Formats: sequence, structure tokens, C-alpha cells
Amino acid sequence: MSIRIEDREAIRDIIAAYAHAIDRRRWSMMEHLFHADARFRFGVVEGDWRGFVDQARAIIDPCLATQHQLGQVQFGFEGDTVCHTETYMTAMHTIPAGYPIPDVFPDKGKIYSAVIAGRYVDRFEKRGGEWRIAQRTGLYDWREFREVEGVDLSDTPGGASGFHDERDPSTPVVARFLG
Repeated sequence: MSIRIEDREAIRDIIAAYAHAIDRRRWSMMEHLFHADARFRFGVVEGDWRGFVDQARAIIDPCLATQHQLGQVQFGFEGDTVCHTETYMTAMHTIPAGYPIPDVFPDKGKIYSAVIAGRYVDRFEKRGGEWRIAQRTGLYDWREFREVEGVDLSDTPGGASGFHDERDPSTPVVARFLG
């Protein structure tokens, strides 16, 4: 086995790029993060990665904002081409009144925050010299709903908040995943 620090960093890049893609709604990045035959399961979302993107868009796009914070990552390598990982995450979702998917977040008739803490348990495979997700299982450790004020950023000065398109200043950071 010849696992190098470069392998760990390549895997960390994919994990971080996934969180970025979700939060910035850069759905086209997913094809660079998952292998073509990858499987995904997290709560009510399950299937191949393309089906996951469709389901995730329906869940995330109506949110006013999302942010995923990643924590520790554990690596379990099997030879040179398979790595199992466990990544802790906390995700904040700002849910609007009238949210359309009550199986995911209930419609409370007002804006609130849904905080989810959990883990991504992944199987990465190195194919053609490139690490990508072959299987992802998301697990909930806890969640809570919080009443909040001012989370819609409507009173934020221009240029002080991010965008969900190429105007976002982070675009050059993820250009290699944008195709």
C-alpha cells in the first residue's frame, strides 16, 4: 500500500467541494465529485448521484440560505484505490414560510433555521488516477429547529453576502470542478 498525504488531501478536496456545491447551489460540480455509478443515501434522499442531485435541488433550492461546516475526517484505506471515510458535519438551513417538502423540513408558516448535525460515511475509489465518491451514506446525529430573526439577509449591504452563481467571489477556487 502506497497511500500518500496527496491521497488524503485529494479526498478532503472532494469532501469540501461537495459542501461548497450544496451551499452555493453549484449542482453541475457534482459530476466531478461522484463516480458515474455512485450511490447516495441520506434521510429521504436515496439513489444514484444524478437522482440525488435532483432530490437535493428540490430540498435546498427553496431554502433562503444553507451552510455546511465540516469537522474531523477519519480515513480507512484498503489498498491503493479504496478509502472509507467518516466526516462530521453541521448544516444550517434557513427555511422560508411555505416550504414545499414537509417530510424534510416542516412548514412553520414563518422563517426558521433547521440545524442538522451528522456524518457522511463515504466509500471513495481511485479510478483513472482520480479519487471520487463511489458511495455516500449520510447519518443524522441530531437536529433542531430554531426561531431566528434577520437570517434572510435582506438588510445586508450590497456585496457583503454571497451569490449562488458565477458572481460569487469563490468561483475561481472551485473552477476545476465547474467543468
